[in-house]
Amino acid sequence: MYWTLELASKLEDAPWPATKEELIDYAVRSGAPMEVIENLEEVEDEGEIYESIEDIWPDYPSKDDFFFNEEEY
Repeated sequence: MYWTLELASKLEDAPWPATKEELIDYAVRSGAPMEVIENLEEVEDEGEIYESIEDIWPDYPSKDDFFFNEEEY
């Protein structure tokens, strides 16, 4: 399983919180790349509810990680 920003961005509008099966269903219905669906299928599922992409990919960068100061422009 590997995540990239491009792949993870396909789940930004997912109906959070969601189960693994709901996320897979969303990915299929929204036309996400097959890699997203494969990554979701590889997530170890213990019936838990995921609150955000960070629960699936803990290293998902936040807007603060980009060091862009919007006030400068």
